[in-house]
Amino acid sequence: MTNGIFISFEGIDGAGKSTHIESLATALRAQGRTVTLTREPGGTPLAEKLRALVLNDAMDALTEALLIFAARRDHLQQVIEPALARGEVVISDRFTDATFAYQGGGRGFDLRVLSTLEQWVQAVPAREGDLVRQPDLTLLFELAPELAAERLAGARVPDRFESQPVEFFRQVAQGYADRASASPGRFARIDAAASKHAVWQQITNTLVRRGWLSIMVPTPEGLR
Repeated sequence: MTNGIFISFEGIDGAGKSTHIESLATALRAQGRTVTLTREPGGTPLAEKLRALVLNDAMDALTEALLIFAARRDHLQQVIEPALARGEVVISDRFTDATFAYQGGGRGFDLRVLSTLEQWVQAVPAREGDLVRQPDLTLLFELAPELAAERLAGARVPDRFESQPVEFFRQVAQGYADRASASPGRFARIDAAASKHAVWQQITNTLVRRGWLSIMVPTPEGLR
């Protein structure tokens, strides 16, 4: 439990992942871990500025991808890598899988270009045998796009992605599924259509099996 751990939460908008992030951080802190909570795009002052552009300004798919990877590079350098080096748990609301799902699956952008950017931006030269930084665990919240749209309806003013039609999110969901199939050992696929309590049990069971939570954690009051 002294090594850094990198956990990402993924899923289409409306899947409910954000509801559980703070609860997991609290559970890990209660067992003695230092936790860094962050998000993508974002996580640093520079990356947050780029996030605002990506979510609100019209641009072509290549520009969008380049801005996201530029934000990710700063995020890695300024937040993620230093926290992991200190032995902390990093929990990020989205990481590179979202880029392959949204820009690759949703936008239909060239996956080969995204893979090249992934190799460049996430390179970790000091690590033998693992030259590209990836999460140690990705919790993928899977939910039918139609149900996700119902959850989002009226919740807030939608950004440039949230306002996309259901078909866009079907393609995003397929993009996520493709990433999960390619790296099954890294992904834990969460049934996000279940109750909040049941989703929490899926999350904590996953971490207990990996030895990152020593005991089962009761469902927080807000998730019951």
